[in-house]
Amino acid sequence: MALFNEVVDKYFEKLDMFTAAITRAHGKNHPEAFEVRELFSEIKEKIQIAGSTKPNLDAELTQLREVTNNYTIPDDVCGTYAAVYNMLSETDQAYQA
Repeated sequence: MALFNEVVDKYFEKLDMFTAAITRAHGKNHPEAFEVRELFSEIKEKIQIAGSTKPNLDAELTQLREVTNNYTIPDDVCGTYAAVYNMLSETDQAYQA
């Protein structure tokens, strides 16, 4: 749980900005960016509601893995898009740990 909280503290402010940015920059060619943004928002909300207890994010993370093809970064995207996938992957791993 400690590791998961550290990852959340470290990445979620950035992820909030970046997931919005990739929908604008890549949404036309990568409609999955909108799903990634939506799932991130759901995860963030569940974490806020849970407070100090660990939220159940299994459904959202499973969906995120499917939508992102296990966080496989598309060839034609910017560094911000890649960073989103890397941070989400690390969040997922910390959650599973």
